[in-house]
Amino acid sequence: MYLRANGATVDTAEDANRAAFRAGLGVPDGAASCHTGVVEGYAVEGHVPAAAIRRLLDDRPDAVGLALPGMPKDSPGMGGSPASWARQPVRLVARDGSLRVFAF
Repeated sequence: MYLRANGATVDTAEDANRAAFRAGLGVPDGAASCHTGVVEGYAVEGHVPAAAIRRLLDDRPDAVGLALPGMPKDSPGMGGSPASWARQPVRLVARDGSLRVFAF
């Protein structure tokens, strides 16, 4: 609902082995969350704010994608407000599996 409300077209599918799906995209276990998506070739793991996804697509870094590990209660779809979402530490997932802060 959240991504659709922010202009995204969303197709969903269930995968019995989400961990294998994440790993196949290059998302390490330490970045795992409840949802995994693919946007224009980038992995998006968890409740990543739409603004961070837009920045990813604008910047086009050489990376696997973005992750908001776990299920933070103040993230999009989990509660809070856009102000609290902006404080969530979204991580850039590098091709070597390392994580660094991409956005708050």
